[in-house]
Amino acid sequence: MMVTTHVAAGLLLAVPVVAVAPQFTLAAAIGAILGGILPDIDLFVGTHRRTLHFPVYYSVLGVLVGAVALFAPTPVTVAAALFFLAAGLHSVSDWFGAGEELRPWERTSDRAVYLHPRRRWLRPRYLVRYDGAPEDLLLTVVFAVPAIVAFDGWLRALVVAGVLLAVAYTLFRKRVPEWLGI
Repeated sequence: MMVTTHVAAGLLLAVPVVAVAPQFTLAAAIGAILGGILPDIDLFVGTHRRTLHFPVYYSVLGVLVGAVALFAPTPVTVAAALFFLAAGLHSVSDWFGAGEELRPWERTSDRAVYLHPRRRWLRPRYLVRYDGAPEDLLLTVVFAVPAIVAFDGWLRALVVAGVLLAVAYTLFRKRVPEWLGI
């Protein structure tokens, strides 16, 4: 899935904070955005979907830190909870997409995301055929709408910009390998 989809999904987790504890909206949104992005940094460092993708560990940490945030809410605990929850959601959701190859529509990889506790790769599920597929864009839009409604100011503008970036990426996704000379 596109990083914009992961960020929008993370922000979807942050939307209830606006209603329940509006003083933590910014912390929740920043935590969710960073958690939605972080796992994909392994595109540039290490092995993609292994080095920084931790479906189990991020999720467990998210629940634990989320419990701390419920009982001792501060901007730091709320941001950390949303960070780990969004990173966990990102890591788990990559399992439901394509493999980690550059042309995922060719389905040449049997590696979706690495499951560290089991020391093995999970096979792609292809519910989203590839990052930048039309259904991926649809998920970005559906996940982003609540954030667009709930947030205001620069946060709302950032979410809208993410959706526009997703539209552009979707339009040109299949040409990316050609442009990279691969």
